[in-house]
Amino acid sequence: MSPDSAPSQTSPVAFSTTLHARVLRHDPDWGMSTLYFGDGELRVPMVAGPIDSGVAVTIDARDVSVALSRPMDVSITNRLPGTIVEVVHLDAPFARVRFDLGTTLLDALVTWESVERLALEPGLRAWAMIKSVAIGNAAVRPSDLPTPRRWPVVRNPGRAPR
Repeated sequence: MSPDSAPSQTSPVAFSTTLHARVLRHDPDWGMSTLYFGDGELRVPMVAGPIDSGVAVTIDARDVSVALSRPMDVSITNRLPGTIVEVVHLDAPFARVRFDLGTTLLDALVTWESVERLALEPGLRAWAMIKSVAIGNAAVRPSDLPTPRRWPVVRNPGRAPR
C-alpha cells in the first residue's frame, strides 16, 4: 500500500468537552498541575496560571477511554467515575459514549467493537480515563470563572440592630 492510499489515522468525527476549572496546585518536580472542576480533579502538564486562577480545559473525545471497573494498575492518571447516559453509533467504526460525571457531561469516542465487547449502554456505571499528556498546553486556556455573588445586605429601618 502506498503512503497516499494508507487509511487515515485520524477520526473523521470530532467531539470535545470543555470544563471550567481552577488551578489547585502546581507540582514543579513532576511538571504537572492539578485542576479542580465540579466533579473532581484533573492532572495536566504544568499550566502557566497561578493557583486559584480559572482555566478552560478542552478534552477531545478521542482522548477518553472507558473502563468497566476501577482502573488501578494503569499509567492513565485521570480516572473519573460516571454513568453512561448515551451511546450513539456514528459512521463505522466510531461510537460516541456520553458520560454523566455528576454535573459534567463528558464524551468518549470509541469503536463499535468496544461498545459490543464491553456491552456499553445507558445506565451502566463506568470510568472515563484521560491521559494527562493528552491535555496539552493548547487544551488549557485562561478563563474567567464566575465570582460568587455577595449576599445582599438587608437593612430593616424599623428594627433595632442586635
